[in-house]
Amino acid sequence: QVQLVESGGGSVQAGGSLRLSCVASGYTTRSMGWFRQAPGKGRIGVATIWIGRDVTLYAYSVKGRFTISQDKNMNAVYLQMNSLKPEDTAMYYCAASKDYADLRQLQYSVWGEGTQVTVSS
Repeated sequence: QVQLVESGGGSVQAGGSLRLSCVASGYTTRSMGWFRQAPGKGRIGVATIWIGRDVTLYAYSVKGRFTISQDKNMNAVYLQMNSLKPEDTAMYYCAASKDYADLRQLQYSVWGEGTQVTVSS
């Protein structure tokens, strides 16, 4: 089974940037996505990328600010986050799907442990 390890989280002021990384061990899946969950709230989809294809999907709240990309040779995916807002504060999770998936978390079968992102005013 593929294993996912996230990194790159931290604390930043509003307007700043962070880049999250997700490294996968095992075989490449068809899609990998980023999700986030703030304290006391549900987990929501942020972005996903279809492996080996020119397809990406984003939540409206992050479109234009966040960019998901793939390092095919290293079997890794990244999330570049610019113009960060306090509302972006959350635990961010990387996930993998056996399908070319959208942002519904039910479609993802393997999950990382998460990396914390905190954006201050």
